[in-house]
Amino acid sequence: MEIREFAERVLLSDSLEEKLKPAPPILTDDCPGDSLRIKEPTRPANLQFAAPRTAPAMPKPAALVEQEKRALAHHIMANHELQALEVMAYVLCAFPEAPAEFRQGMCAIMADEQRHTRMHKERAAVLGLEFGSLPVNCYIWKKALSYESLLDYLAGLPLTFEGRNLDHTGEFEQYFLDAGDQRSAALMKVVYRDEIQHVAFGLHWLRQLKPDHLSDWEAYEQHLHWPIRAALSVGDTFNREARRETGMTDEFIDRLYQAAHSDQPPNQKPKNLD
Repeated sequence: MEIREFAERVLLSDSLEEKLKPAPPILTDDCPGDSLRIKEPTRPANLQFAAPRTAPAMPKPAALVEQEKRALAHHIMANHELQALEVMAYVLCAFPEAPAEFRQGMCAIMADEQRHTRMHKERAAVLGLEFGSLPVNCYIWKKALSYESLLDYLAGLPLTFEGRNLDHTGEFEQYFLDAGDQRSAALMKVVYRDEIQHVAFGLHWLRQLKPDHLSDWEAYEQHLHWPIRAALSVGDTFNREARRETGMTDEFIDRLYQAAHSDQPPNQKPKNLD
């Protein structure tokens, strides 16, 4: 199978089963095709993007003691993972001129996103909620439509959205443990380990593709599209060790910390970032 065929299957299929079907072990890239950009991925009827502010919000941590709220959390995270998968397929189609090594690496990460989607989908079902039975948002996808280059993608998805997951996965692991849900907590630990590798991939390619005169931080900030900003790559906690594992320098990590610490609404106490 060609990489382009795999990407189009993920992006354009109206079957969730097809979107989540693993690619063959070996993908060729002889025909990357012309650039293809679309406004929305094709999805089954029950997973069409909802109108703004109509999808349910993530439950508060204290509410996760309730089984139905934990099911909702997994439903929302399944959609986040599915959007990330679709964005990666979009990038492969939109930037067929990307380096071959980058394109192969993206396919490996897409396999993780497929697995994460299935894990959250299956856990939600065990907890009593079928994936697609509630409205889902399109936030991650909509932000990807502003990507004009691979560097925009690297700054936006791996280094910001997935970077934030370096904190969120640990937070939700603890929330689920507090609720007595060992299986959901174990799921989050698996995702956490994968996210370290995904962010490392993004950082590696940022360094490969950025102009030599720009630092990692300068390249990262210059390729963010407002309202996406560095502060959004940090959760309510700040996992320095995970960021070191990705290969971030201490300077880059400190800049992220400072960005999050200074990005506070008026009259709000600073986040717990340590």
